[in-house]
Amino acid sequence: MFEPSYLKLVDSGEIEERIRALYDRLSPCRLCPNECGVDRLGGERGICRVGDRPMVSSFGPHFGEEAPLVGFGGSGTIFFTYCNMACVYCQNWEISHLGEGEEISVEELARIMLLLQARGCHNINLVTPTHQVPFIVEALKIAAEQGLRLPLVYNCGGYESVETLRLLEGLIDIYMPDFKYADAKVALRLSKVTNYPEVAKAALKEMHRQVGDLVIRDGIAVRGLLVRHLVLPGGLSGTRGVLSFIAREISPNTYVNIMDQYHPCGDAWKYPPLDRRLRPEEYEEALRIAEEVGLKRLDDRRARWPFIR
Repeated sequence: MFEPSYLKLVDSGEIEERIRALYDRLSPCRLCPNECGVDRLGGERGICRVGDRPMVSSFGPHFGEEAPLVGFGGSGTIFFTYCNMACVYCQNWEISHLGEGEEISVEELARIMLLLQARGCHNINLVTPTHQVPFIVEALKIAAEQGLRLPLVYNCGGYESVETLRLLEGLIDIYMPDFKYADAKVALRLSKVTNYPEVAKAALKEMHRQVGDLVIRDGIAVRGLLVRHLVLPGGLSGTRGVLSFIAREISPNTYVNIMDQYHPCGDAWKYPPLDRRLRPEEYEEALRIAEEVGLKRLDDRRARWPFIR
């Protein structure tokens, strides 16, 4: 029977040390590579615009995620408000840019985790957790002590601090980062972050070191790395560079979801060719690249939803 890794750290008491270390990174804030340096514990807010409490937009079973996460009970998603990136085309614009959501306590966050477990979800899927990690781990301790036994999914944009990730070792069962761009200049223009490819590569290596390739039991993911890559119009995502890195420097057995669902959102209309949908031939080219570079495990969403191109 699967048992999430965080239970060992809860039982040993080591999770308390992790919580203290993570809160220490809030003042001055250096949770993510932006390293704003603001005193979040003292009421200051930086790029992510979140203070010293959890901020959540919504939660519930999600059936639109990758097949190994969804199963029959759904992925127990918690959408955290705001983000440490500022993608001009964000598909969750209201949450990440407009701040849809509200502040809650860590105790309430723990109750959400337990509620998702009670509803039959297969995992706790933390969507955009990077800037709220200390609160999440504190809530995790409370929830685990009250019976939480689901694997944790760290669903992020790939712009992660390796130092913060090291404090999550043994707490996160499934890492699910985006790898958005191969070109730093494109990342700066479209997501307002510096050195994205370099940062994301280091983060993916650390994630894989911690959890390895994705392990699936009875159709459900229980541990490992799952990487998402959204194909952007006009080749802006640099798909060949991204997929080549994954195949050669992470593992050819990395479970990769090459996503074709891009559509213009937010300020995308100001950044042609982001003002149009992805063309079928652009997506097919991405799949050809994946085959050429030797990736062996692609998530085939079209097999589950044949009406989606």
